[in-house]
This record gives sequence, C-alpha cells and structure tokens, in this order.
Amino acid sequence: MSSVSVGNGGGSFGSPEALLDIAAEVAVAGALPPPAITEAARAAAPLTAQLPPARVRAGIEAVILGKALDVGLQWMHDAGLLAVLLPELEATVDFSQEAGRRHKDVWEHTKQVVRQSVPKPAVRWSALLHDIGKVPTRVMLPDGRVTFHRHAEIGARMWDPIGRRLAFDKPDRQKIRFLIMNHLRANAYEPGWTDAAVRRFDHEMSEHLEDLLDLSRADVTSRRPGRRQEAVGNIHALKERILAIRELDARVPPLPPGLGNLIMEAFALPPSKRVGDLRKLCEEAVERGELEERRDAAYYVEYLRANGHTS
Repeated sequence: MSSVSVGNGGGSFGSPEALLDIAAEVAVAGALPPPAITEAARAAAPLTAQLPPARVRAGIEAVILGKALDVGLQWMHDAGLLAVLLPELEATVDFSQEAGRRHKDVWEHTKQVVRQSVPKPAVRWSALLHDIGKVPTRVMLPDGRVTFHRHAEIGARMWDPIGRRLAFDKPDRQKIRFLIMNHLRANAYEPGWTDAAVRRFDHEMSEHLEDLLDLSRADVTSRRPGRRQEAVGNIHALKERILAIRELDARVPPLPPGLGNLIMEAFALPPSKRVGDLRKLCEEAVERGELEERRDAAYYVEYLRANGHTS
C-alpha cells in the first residue's frame, strides 16, 4: 500500500513508489483521490524518474490490468506521472485524430482500447502504446482529412527504447513490438481475401495470432451504430477462415505428395536442402496467389523451370 491513502486527504509521500501505488489503487477502485493528493503528487512526480525500471514497469502494469484502468491512467496524466514515465504516451493527450472532433482524441481512444482489450499484460501494453506513432506521423490535408502514414511501423520503432527503458525481457519486447507493428492488419480483412491471402496472414502472424486478433477487436471504438459489431464480426470471420483453412490443409496439403521426388527427377538433384528450398519456393508462390493450390506435381515443376529457379 502507498504511504498516503487515496481517501485520507494527506499531501506528502513517503517515497516515489507511493505515487505508483496510488495510481494502482485508483485503477482498482475507480475513484479519484482528493485534489490535495493529486496536487502533491504533481509536485513529487519528477522523483519517479529515479525508480528502478522494473518497479516502474510493474507499477504501470498494475494500472493497466485494473478494472478501472481508464481512471487510473487519467490520474497518472493529471498527477504528472505519465509525462515523466511515458512521455511518448503523454504526447497523445488532446492530440486529435480528426479535425474538429474531440472524441477522436488519441488519448481517449487509447484508454478505451486498453479497457476493451483482454487482461493479458502483452496485449494491454500493446493496446496502451499502439497509437504513439500517430504523433510524429500526423499530416493535416487541405481538404480537412488527417493521415497517419506508417504510424504502426513508427510506433513499433518508438517502442524499442521504451521496452529497454522499462527493462522488459527480450521475448516480451519482441512480442509487444510485433503487436504494435501489425495492429492494423486484421482490421483490413475483407471476405474477398483469397485462401492464399488468409493462409499467408496466418503464417506471418504465427504464434502471435491470438494476441493480435484480441488487440484488433479492442481497437474498434467507433460510435456509429452497428459499426463496432460489424468490425468485430469481420475479425471473427477471419479467425473462422483461418481455422477452416488449417483444417483443410491438414487433410489435403496445398502442395501434392511426391513433389520433392519429381523435383529431384526433373532437375537431376540428389536429396538435399536444395530440394527443400525449391519446394519452399512453390509454397511461397501459393501463399502469394501466384500459383494455384492442390494441382498435380508437374504444374509446380513447370513453374520452377519457367522462372529459372533451378539454375
């Protein structure tokens, strides 16, 4: 517990750690502390820069895993903690996504996305920071539109020093970076995607697929009637197609049996890694939609020959 209770009206702190404890308490209780505590916290906030990185990370994580995390995050901003500990996120406060629309402020959107996300640390951290790349990439167009070209990629790059600064271990840094980098991918799904495109998406997301889909669902915050249900339904449809294609591929693989043997025969190759590499080229061409799937082996051998892959 903090050295100053949320409800006692006190105005001094035993240590900078108490500020993180109060933020966590607010994120659980959903009630803001008295103004005197917030004012005192604002004066003491710079001291939190002295805390060990792991303690800062644990303190923020306690907030974003709380039931009232949006209130806890707002208090961190009001008390000056966010500006000290996560200035990249602080920069999104009052930062508009659309001209003249206050509710499209990146900060308000971010709090809603974190609140809607599943309570898994990696997903919550990704939700918290998924749009930080919008700040350096915003462009106001003459017609009033706003663009954020490559904000996911820039946000992933911005995450790198944050992850190191907060002493995340390498696997967690890599997972959160991947989720931030790819957070727009699932929401781009359309029913017209080919099976090859769905299969490629599945392979590229790999072990991060479930977390990415969870983040993508949380990232839908539209107020338009039916829009959220439609978007979440679309993500569900993508997952169902992935599972159906996995099941089909397990029963009838995209490439025919015996293709390796025919490659060796056609190009006079001994059993070797080269044969596997050529087969992999065919797999990748199927994923890109350049080749049809489940054709006879000669079809794929002809592709390799025509494209000079055997030289």
